[in-house]
Amino acid sequence: MTLDELTTGQAAKVEQVRGEGVFRRRLLELGLVPGTEVMKVGQAPLGDPLRIRVRDAVLSIRRADARRVEVG
Repeated sequence: MTLDELTTGQAAKVEQVRGEGVFRRRLLELGLVPGTEVMKVGQAPLGDPLRIRVRDAVLSIRRADARRVEVG
C-alpha cells in the first residue's frame, strides 16, 4: 500500500521511500523515514495535494510523491 491510498483519518507506518537522489532525500528530511507513523488528515477538494501528519507536523505533498512512499 502507498501513502496516497490511505483514507482520511487512517494511520500507517512508513516502510520504504522509493525514488532517487534529491527527491528521496527531501522526503526523508520531511520525516518520512521507515518506522515513522503517518496519518492522512485530509486532501484538497480536487484530491491533490494530500495533507498528512508526521510526528507533530502537518505536511502537504503531491499525490504523485505520496505514491512513492510505501506504508503498512
